[in-house]
Amino acid sequence: MKNNYIFSSAIALCAFGSGALYAQEKPNVVFILADDLGIGDLGCYGQRIIKTPAIDDLANNGMKFTQHYSGSTVSAPSRCALLTGKHSGNAYIRGNKGGKGADGKHYDLDLPSSEVTVAELFHDEGYNTACIGKWGLGGNLSEGHPNNQGFDYFYGYLSHMSAHFFYPSELFENNKTIVLDGKQYAQDLMMDKAFDFIKSSSDEPFFLYLAPTIPHAELVVPESELARFDGKFDEKPYVGNHYCDQAKPRATFAAMVTRLDNDVQRVVDFLKKEGLYDNTIIIFTSDNGSHKEGGHDPYYFDSNGPFRGTKRDLYDGGIRTPLIVQWSGVVDKGSVSFHTSAFWDFMPTICDLIGVETPSESNGISYLPTLKGVGRQQNHNHLYYEFHEMGGKQAVIKDGWKLIRLNVNIPEKEIYELYDLSNDPSEIANVVAQYPKRVEQLKNIMSGSRTPNKHFEFKKKD
Repeated sequence: MKNNYIFSSAIALCAFGSGALYAQEKPNVVFILADDLGIGDLGCYGQRIIKTPAIDDLANNGMKFTQHYSGSTVSAPSRCALLTGKHSGNAYIRGNKGGKGADGKHYDLDLPSSEVTVAELFHDEGYNTACIGKWGLGGNLSEGHPNNQGFDYFYGYLSHMSAHFFYPSELFENNKTIVLDGKQYAQDLMMDKAFDFIKSSSDEPFFLYLAPTIPHAELVVPESELARFDGKFDEKPYVGNHYCDQAKPRATFAAMVTRLDNDVQRVVDFLKKEGLYDNTIIIFTSDNGSHKEGGHDPYYFDSNGPFRGTKRDLYDGGIRTPLIVQWSGVVDKGSVSFHTSAFWDFMPTICDLIGVETPSESNGISYLPTLKGVGRQQNHNHLYYEFHEMGGKQAVIKDGWKLIRLNVNIPEKEIYELYDLSNDPSEIANVVAQYPKRVEQLKNIMSGSRTPNKHFEFKKKD
């Protein structure tokens, strides 16, 4: 692997209670990352129309975080932050960007081999590792391919663009192209591979990064799954350009979220059947806020709950996501955490879990003390975001305040907005003129929170 990390027996003893227990009972980890699912799309976070009993049960049997933030407001940089432990000011991939790969197909920007991923840390500690679903951090025959980033096995979509379609003409299994006839629902194929991987790994610890593309557009499900929602909603038909036409987008979206929930239940049931449930940590989240694509109206279902904005915004509706962690016998059932956390905290949490040193470049803080209810939980000084579409955006969150900078690349239109999240979580009242000292403090943090990146730079002022 790229780097060797020293095993810390002291951390292992803390995490598992004894060296013998650690040797015998390394917990499996199943990390489920939904695609463009809003925090308000889940019953345990307030959804009242679409039922999500399986995901709600994860919360009932584990811990629900209320102050969790994604890695970014779109897919690629969010996943990069999750896997590398770096926020968007230091991460290599800070936006959805790509080009033609060695095989002539369009892929996303390659995560370089110099980056250390969570999968590599797991792999070095003897875990079987798999990424099943959407990757989006590099193409076939490239250094960014999941097989070159610590994953023993990959099945699914390599690029974000191809993952827009649920009846694809091809998927990838490791470096092999799997040619399809366009009649197979990709979610079915990927779930079958997930179960195969779990079964094949039952005799040794495993890390499954399960990244379904539901409920990202296009909006489509098998007809049999749409039937139960058909006619239940007032519909505004969608005429597709990039995505497919959809006469019933609301019913289809409800069916897609229901499918996602059903597949979560299938994972739980399969782990129980294989005798792995009690020693498996199940983590559920979403890569960013709800989308407005393919005919989906996030406001109809209140997909982002009380939060302003959607995907591509740096308002909390674009970056506030669910986080549910179930760990039988360790995490208190039905517990709720108000700890502020973000995607880049996953790496240090895993390092604490498996007893390895956290890479020095990580911006994250382990939330293992919160999960276990043991030890002192460190807190972030601040959270930083940058986004390179729509004129360029930055945001800093600190002590319940958020400063947003818009039109970074359009100096004549640049504006700042300040919100008191503690008293105004919906970010309705811009109080930038009332708190000039707070604004200057957060501006200084903002300017000092990013490092240069040849692929993602803001326009310099004249």
